Order: sequence, then C-alpha cells, then structure tokens
Amino acid sequence: MHVTSKGQVTIPLAVRENMGIIPAKTEVDFLKDEAGRWYLSKAVDTTNSRFRTAHQSGKLTMSTDEIMALTRAE
Repeated sequence: MHVTSKGQVTIPLAVRENMGIIPAKTEVDFLKDEAGRWYLSKAVDTTNSRFRTAHQSGKLTMSTDEIMALTRAE
C-alpha cells in the first residue's frame, strides 16, 4: 500500500464497507497491541457527546458593543 508524502493511505473499499467506515463521517483509531502490531479500529461514536453539541445550545444575550464595553472597562 502506497503512503503519500502527507502520511496518507487509501483504505480499500472492501475494508471500508466491511468496517462500516463512511468517508468524512467516520473517525478511526490506530491501536498497538502488546506484541507491537498496529491495528485500524473504527472509533467509538461520539456524535451524541454533550461537548460536541454544546455550541448548538448556547444563546447570544449580549451585543458586540456590550461585550466590547466590558473588555474596555470604561
């Protein structure tokens, strides 16, 4: 398998399909066992994490001018 100058490789289609890897949507991990062998693993789905969705629940209650006034302490 060829490695690009950026350290990238193409995961073969059969492997992606078998592992359920969806381009641009699935995270993968590289895991090393006790014998020093490396494995590709589909990462645990974290899309429901409260940290990944926190930005969606934030509310803007101050205008830019109000925030700037606070930072200037006038």
